[in-house]
Amino acid sequence: MRVVVAEDLFLLRDGLVRMLEAYDFEIAAAVESGPELTRALAELKPDVAVVDVRLPPSFTDEGLQCALAARRDRPGLPVLVLSQHVEQLYARELLADGSGGIGYLLKDRVFDADQFIDAVRRVAEGGTAMDPQVISQLLTRRSQDRPMGHLTPREREVMELMAQGRSNAAIAAQLVVTERAVAKHTSNIFGKLGLPQSDDDNRRVLAVLAYLDRGRAEASGG
Repeated sequence: MRVVVAEDLFLLRDGLVRMLEAYDFEIAAAVESGPELTRALAELKPDVAVVDVRLPPSFTDEGLQCALAARRDRPGLPVLVLSQHVEQLYARELLADGSGGIGYLLKDRVFDADQFIDAVRRVAEGGTAMDPQVISQLLTRRSQDRPMGHLTPREREVMELMAQGRSNAAIAAQLVVTERAVAKHTSNIFGKLGLPQSDDDNRRVLAVLAYLDRGRAEASGG
């Protein structure tokens, strides 16, 4: 699996490269700026990109904007974004195109190799990998945007764990309930979000995207 890594800090970039190579990923390119990232994504067509939000020359959201532009040119390009802090606006912008193959992790997660590599693989396969802190803040913000009668507190817990990419078995273990109970909650979530019948993995991704991104539209008056 070919990866493009974009990180301006040499030590972190080198660490990411070494970690990915240790888990049998091929590094197509390791770059440190927005223009380099744009060229690498266009020319090398990697299987997944691991991108720092803030890159030179602007050091604002250069990395994110380069990744979003690349996804417009190549719909579905898997992108895992790394950020120092929870940036709700950036997370919502990443989710806005309504397709899978996306992730948003805080850089602290990089130091847990198993968690980081699992997130890269999940995103590369078209799934989602959202940092628990990001999800928690997005869900809290969404519940403040308007009174929520849609999902029950337990359904919101299930949704948060779904957004992290957890299976029904993992969710059941986390919440200390049966898998049958989790399946019922996920079915209720799909119904409340108006998602049509399809394979479960696809509906899980669509549910996360629809739920989180809907808060963006409501907050802007859409």
